[in-house]
Amino acid sequence: MAGSRERVRVAGRELTLTNLDKIIYPETGTTKADVLAYYAAVAHVLIPAAANRPATRKRWVNGVGTADKPGEVFFQKDLEDSAPGWLPRAAITHKDRTIHYPLVNDAATLTWFGQINSLEIHVPQWRVDSHGNQLNPDRLVLDLDPGEGAGLPECREVALLARAILEDVGLDPVPVTSGSKGIHLYAALDGTQTSEQISAFARELARALEADHPDLAVSDMKKTLRKGKVLVDWSQNNAAKTTVVPYSLRGRPTPMVAAPRTWREIQSPKLKHLDYQEVLRRVSDGKDPFAAVVNAAAGAAGQEDTHDGDPRLGRYRSMRDPRETPEPFAGIPSGGNSFVIQEHHASRLHWDLRLEHEGVLASWALPKGIPEAGDKNHLAVQTEDHPMDYLTFHGTIPKGQYGAGEMTIWDTGTYQLHKWINGKEVIVTLDGSEGGGLGGSRKVALIHTGRGQGTDDGGQWLIHLMDQEKQGGRRRHAAPAAQEPSRGTSGKEPDVAPAPGISASADPLDYAPMMATAGTAADLQGSAWQYELKWDGVRALLVADTEKIRIFSRNGNDVTRTYPEFTDRACWPEQPFVADGEIIAVGPGGRPDFGLLQGRMKLTRAADVAKARTAIPVQLMLFDLLFHTGEDLRRLPLSTRRQRLEDFFAPSGCPVDLSMVLEESVDLLLDSARELGLEGVMAKRTDSRYASGQRTRTWIKLKTEQTQEVVVGGWRPGKGGRQDTVGSLLVGIPDGGKLQYVGRVGSGFSSRELTELRQTVERLGRKTSPFHDVPRPDSADAHWVSPELVGEVTYSEWTGPGRLRHPRWRGWRVDKDPSDVVRES
Repeated sequence: MAGSRERVRVAGRELTLTNLDKIIYPETGTTKADVLAYYAAVAHVLIPAAANRPATRKRWVNGVGTADKPGEVFFQKDLEDSAPGWLPRAAITHKDRTIHYPLVNDAATLTWFGQINSLEIHVPQWRVDSHGNQLNPDRLVLDLDPGEGAGLPECREVALLARAILEDVGLDPVPVTSGSKGIHLYAALDGTQTSEQISAFARELARALEADHPDLAVSDMKKTLRKGKVLVDWSQNNAAKTTVVPYSLRGRPTPMVAAPRTWREIQSPKLKHLDYQEVLRRVSDGKDPFAAVVNAAAGAAGQEDTHDGDPRLGRYRSMRDPRETPEPFAGIPSGGNSFVIQEHHASRLHWDLRLEHEGVLASWALPKGIPEAGDKNHLAVQTEDHPMDYLTFHGTIPKGQYGAGEMTIWDTGTYQLHKWINGKEVIVTLDGSEGGGLGGSRKVALIHTGRGQGTDDGGQWLIHLMDQEKQGGRRRHAAPAAQEPSRGTSGKEPDVAPAPGISASADPLDYAPMMATAGTAADLQGSAWQYELKWDGVRALLVADTEKIRIFSRNGNDVTRTYPEFTDRACWPEQPFVADGEIIAVGPGGRPDFGLLQGRMKLTRAADVAKARTAIPVQLMLFDLLFHTGEDLRRLPLSTRRQRLEDFFAPSGCPVDLSMVLEESVDLLLDSARELGLEGVMAKRTDSRYASGQRTRTWIKLKTEQTQEVVVGGWRPGKGGRQDTVGSLLVGIPDGGKLQYVGRVGSGFSSRELTELRQTVERLGRKTSPFHDVPRPDSADAHWVSPELVGEVTYSEWTGPGRLRHPRWRGWRVDKDPSDVVRES
């Protein structure tokens, strides 16, 4: 690693390493190359201690600095947009958002951490399974943290006392000098108790040490109580807490390590923290004291098993009797990337897709098999993990046994991993066998729908066939029904109008978005329709020339600065293009959250946007392609444009995805959308042309709840706790030169919105009402404003006089003008 830039292959992954001579630890001259070499050398002992645990990183972009001048550090949970797609990850939903954590499951991930100067790795005491579910903790940890006036000798003394208590209850602790100040004590658990139960036990242990040795140990975190004592920090066992992983570097002035130790070392009066070179020598000599925790946890989880002992196969084994079925119950993990698709003639014919992942076969049942075209998605149901020997299993499962019926191998081979988010999304290229059912290579995406995920199964997914022309496999065509000509045409595909390349000065209004009409399932009779989810976000037109990407809202405003996530030209095809999509913010539970998106929609200052990108990450869902390779595509039928879009789109580091085409019936899709709390379904005629700037009935929006865009024309002062802000807004819908009054809305505002609202409406104040007429009770204390602001409300129904019943505020629509607002049917 002598050079400053190098292309390397680690664990089957290619990475570019840069600035290898950069000094990371100035006091010792330790370089990035040294850091990368260290993590490569300890990967085989660090990874078992961290595997399948959501990792939080501390990152020193410009090095750790010195004791007098520490370097700037970033604490990172969510994976950055630039993270490689192959990097293993887990999506964990917190109270306010979903975070995609990396999983330190391979040496390539460690190398990537070192490349971006993520020096410290912190993990919880629990793991996730292959479905993304959080498991019970499999280890306990006590953090012995010396207060002012205390140090490692005092921590050593408390560690020996705590060891005696833990051994009395049957636990065998392993000490780790933290590389910072104190000592961590780990003990393996059997995984039968929750984080709350383990935390309660650790708290009582800490209190017992404090009661028996009040001059040495303390269980309270108040600094005033810790002087000269050792805090026995039991809180690290809380499910939300993390601890630096054994063998991780520390961001200290010198490259110290969280180093596992023997009890003989702990008893030595010469005990000290170890730096990375000392740990390298220990590891090269074969010393790994922490292996006792890793192995004991695995053994405890499988102590009642009679087979390979992997706890992830517990459900598989519980559903089968080895004396009654020929199915395998073992299999040695190979660390490979094999797959098998089995044709399963059970009570109903289906196909089982199994992908080797972390030592087991992650499995999905496919009722209709692999889709044969990109515009047809099929249902996939994630099932229990299977043992590795299932890769070659074929035969008859006896009647009366789980999955009874004949099973044959439809295709098998290896796969290339592009993306794996446990429980959320998997993208792979399957390389099948010669003569196999796949007929070569197939790139597929498995995407969780949000339905049915629990602790026992992975719930319902969709499997989507991705771009085939770029893979060299045989081309599969869409069903003929998707190519129907529009009524009244000759049936010939229309000529494509030539168009010049897009220039940086192109008028986005030339590509104004096509709009849908609100309707019901009854409006879909007599034509071929394509169904997609209705994304609860803001419309975005991407206009690209060969140098840059610009983003425009529905009303033609340039919002490029607001959403820089999508403007990296390297993420897109080189040719000029215009694409249509929706920008969404994903809230808790993995659903689009329009309220959350409000925090991004008004931002334009670079500093504000940069800060908001971390708190409110956004995603672009593409659903149409209007211009590409010098052609205006708008006169083509939707079915053809969709194929062009799939050919155009390739996954990249940017947070961009295709809006999936859904195959189920519209009634089933609407039921699913209601159950998942989604906004609804978009129905688009497959023969529809793209009518820029027009609202047509060839695109129908089917909503799960009533929503209506409105224009604000007045406000009423608040009372009580809201007396200093706005009590309600008076809203209407444009009708001729004035507004047709449709009611007032006073609920649904966030505290932040209320704080800003009074200033906003006062700035637009006017003396006269902009409405046709307002009932006297509503206008008695009203203040009028110029009708410039557009918002959106939900409501239960329209009343006889044309008022909204029970309206509730959803948020501002800064992407729309008052003239865009129409009454929804």
